Amino acid sequence: MEGKHTKGLDFLYLGLYAFAGLGLELVLSNFIEPVLYGKNITQFTTLENILHWIITCAIWGIIAKVLICISKKKYEFNIFTNKDKIEKINWVIALIILGISIIVSNWEWNGFKILIEFRNNGWLKFIFQYIYYLFEAMLVLLIIVFGQRAGELQFKNSKLPWGGFLLGLTWGLVHMLTKGNLMMGLMLCIMSVVYGAAYITMNKNIYSAYVLIFLMFVL
Repeated sequence: MEGKHTKGLDFLYLGLYAFAGLGLELVLSNFIEPVLYGKNITQFTTLENILHWIITCAIWGIIAKVLICISKKKYEFNIFTNKDKIEKINWVIALIILGISIIVSNWEWNGFKILIEFRNNGWLKFIFQYIYYLFEAMLVLLIIVFGQRAGELQFKNSKLPWGGFLLGLTWGLVHMLTKGNLMMGLMLCIMSVVYGAAYITMNKNIYSAYVLIFLMFVL
């Protein structure tokens, strides 16, 4: 249970901090690494790409750890506590959500994403990029978790995917602006809400939700 004075805004801020943590990669790739390497990220060698992913994962891991600790110690909200049984119907819904995600991904990539990235990157870069995705999915999930808790406390409604709304307005909106394709950007904003629905479908079990969201990420 949260402390007596915990408010929805407290968790909204945590969700925004998680989003800001994702944004630190842009600082690394657009300002720090170009100075160190004398080139932009599109010109990185295999080693430089791998170092970029390793450093990014380390930063994201630290940020995730700090936010989880703040949530637990300051606001008495342990994201790992909920281990309620997930009903069969929820698993069916989860598979449907995953199927929708795969269809959207195939449309966006004009093929099966994981195979395309393996072909483009080669096995070494592929491995490190997917480790990178593990950490990105972790912060995306934290945006959802904290956004969901914020919405529930603020509006007294646990049915709506508040975490997905927050993800769409942050991570989704930024991708809409950076992709330069309005249709794909809008689709990602919509999929952000689907990610939020996936978390609710998994009964807010952080472990099951993480696996589902990671699979939605990479397939």
